[in-house]
Amino acid sequence: MSRPENEQPAPATPPAGRPTGAPGGRPKMMVDLDPSGQVTGREPDRANRQFLNYAFFKLDPAFRRLPAGERAEIRAEFLAAAEGWVSDAPAEKGLIQRPYSLVGVRGDVDFMLWRIAFDVREFQEAQGRLNRTRLMGYLTQPYNFVSMNKRSQYVNRVEGSGHGLEILPGQGQYLFIYPFVKTRAWYDLTPHSRQGMMDEHIHASVPFKGVRINTSYSYGIDDQEFVVSFDSDHPQEFVDLVHRLRYTEASMYTLQDTPMFTCVKKELAGVLEDLG
Repeated sequence: MSRPENEQPAPATPPAGRPTGAPGGRPKMMVDLDPSGQVTGREPDRANRQFLNYAFFKLDPAFRRLPAGERAEIRAEFLAAAEGWVSDAPAEKGLIQRPYSLVGVRGDVDFMLWRIAFDVREFQEAQGRLNRTRLMGYLTQPYNFVSMNKRSQYVNRVEGSGHGLEILPGQGQYLFIYPFVKTRAWYDLTPHSRQGMMDEHIHASVPFKGVRINTSYSYGIDDQEFVVSFDSDHPQEFVDLVHRLRYTEASMYTLQDTPMFTCVKKELAGVLEDLG
């Protein structure tokens, strides 16, 4: 979870290039007065960024009525196809895949594959490999989110991970995911109002050092505006964090933040064994 810089006594001589004027010698917080870029006519950013795909799967119980040997063979075929998407690709493609089990945690999904690539067409390649396996004849996809990584306008002057330009996935034993939409009223606020609320939001999360946020953006490429995921080894800490954030002013501008998924990190072979 991103955290503001620790407050330190102001140095007698500020380091070169460091803005001053904030209490305790902290860098002066700057507000992006033109977040959309329409006032300054900012040029489109075509820099290479990571796309993210959260693909959720649900098993048809008919699969469990197959003979045990046939089920094992089908699982092995699916495992090879899924892992081959990464292992068969050149390293420079930067493909990442993290498997998670939701068996016994949710009733509408059984597992999730978190895929990351610099080209959204790589997700089609990944899914095409799976679609050619027999197990996909027993699987549906109740949810499938697509998003893109980009730097947050609110925390770009605050120390911390999860808001940069490269996602570091699967650091915790659990991954908590939800699609997220702000109300339209949020975008009608002044930049200073939004920044103040987000500063409060970030400050409220400071004690929760065992939770790491990965925020990605879906404007125009999927139904939600963001997909938010949290890596952690401590579910109880995440519950307390979400509870605390409900009391921040920014939460008043949440339009949608469900469904919420608790995903348990496992090797893909173990995820498939959970299916039966």
